[in-house]
Amino acid sequence: MNIVVEQRAIAQAIPATVQELCRRISGAGFGVWCVGGAVRDVILAQLCGTNKSSAGDWDVASSATPDQIMRLFRRVVPSGIKHGTVTVLIHDQAVEVTTLRGERGYEDGRHPSQVVFLENIVDDLARRDFTINAIAYDPTNDQVIDPYGGIDDIRARCIRAVGDPVVRFSEDGLRVLRAARFSATLEMQVASETLAAIRPSLASYRKVSAERIRDEWVKALKARQPSLAFRIMQEHGLLQITAPELERTCGCEQNRYHRFDVWEHTLHALDGLPADSVTLRLAALLHDVGKPATRAIHPHNGDYTFHRHELVGASIARDMLRRLRFPNEIREHVTALVEHHIVAYDSNWTDAAVRRWLNRVGSHRVVDILSLARADVAAKGIDLPQQVQHLDELQTRIDIAMRSNQALSLKDLRISGSILINELGLTAGPLVGNLLRALLDEVLEAPELNEQERLLDRARELIGREAQSPVIAPR
Repeated sequence: MNIVVEQRAIAQAIPATVQELCRRISGAGFGVWCVGGAVRDVILAQLCGTNKSSAGDWDVASSATPDQIMRLFRRVVPSGIKHGTVTVLIHDQAVEVTTLRGERGYEDGRHPSQVVFLENIVDDLARRDFTINAIAYDPTNDQVIDPYGGIDDIRARCIRAVGDPVVRFSEDGLRVLRAARFSATLEMQVASETLAAIRPSLASYRKVSAERIRDEWVKALKARQPSLAFRIMQEHGLLQITAPELERTCGCEQNRYHRFDVWEHTLHALDGLPADSVTLRLAALLHDVGKPATRAIHPHNGDYTFHRHELVGASIARDMLRRLRFPNEIREHVTALVEHHIVAYDSNWTDAAVRRWLNRVGSHRVVDILSLARADVAAKGIDLPQQVQHLDELQTRIDIAMRSNQALSLKDLRISGSILINELGLTAGPLVGNLLRALLDEVLEAPELNEQERLLDRARELIGREAQSPVIAPR
């Protein structure tokens, strides 16, 4: 395709605020270029028909130094001034402007120990990770600068390191993970020589912070097919460093109800869940992480068993997510999904049993639990119509329970701790909490009891019996 078409597409895609910023920099006599992911994604859309949007992700490179940029614009934040980057606030939008630079001495495997400002955009592009990210557009002269064949690699859907991949990866340990992530988010193949450079560069990867690894995982989990990224992580040694617990699932055989080993099953479950829920996909990635530690041989049929792997897995998942610095809310939700991902429902469950199950797993989690359970069944790789039927039936019964506003947790009781204290003359303390749980247990069995006066009467009975012998079990 004629490069003029790509130039036109980039020019049309640049937001008005970025265009104004570039005009002001150019008007002051400095070189200015649009660089990075936004340029790449416009070309990708042009050549490959993707609809990837980068409207808020336009970065600018310039021959102007940070001091010169700060004199040109009224509102500038020195966001990364040590490395030549400032953030210009223009019309309430933030645009990063980085001085053309060369980098030397990556002693920590992440940040250069020395930054040298340059005049030549080609020399600046030489320090970037992959050819698809080493393309610049000069809006002043309407020119695309592509010294390393990035456009050809985009056309070929190929991720290739700029120059020597071992050198690129040793400079910045995060780049090996970015290669895996881009393979999923951009749906491209990583060039063989670039893949081959990952293992020799793992010493640099070990230096990368947990927060940066977490952020790359999150981006990969948003891809249409996140397994592409995690497969590269496993095959080239990254997973062994970041999450050895997951690495151990590779090659862990399963029972006759599974076509795949634990790792392959996990990847199928991961891809089977919607891309708009990172938390749910994270739970799919970790749902069977407890299987290697619990695998045993059944004494009668010789098949594999994984007794209580969901509980072991929940503990492992909690530790992993803490190590990767995931927020508390995500960590607790994912851990709960792992703990409850086995839905052992059958048609003999009473309505009370359905309500007790909802109370145990948390009604606010039930949508995700059933989604994970369905993905788990589908990822086994064999036809299991009865398990699918049971999930459908349970879903119907849950819908009925939810629509009828039956009490499923303490907050649904038509009585509270303060009412018990005021009406029965109790003192705040463990007895009140234990009493509420005992009342909920009875309401789960018989929803018609959930009336304030009936609950008060029942509370009086329980307190009277408690005086004779303990009946309100603490938790």
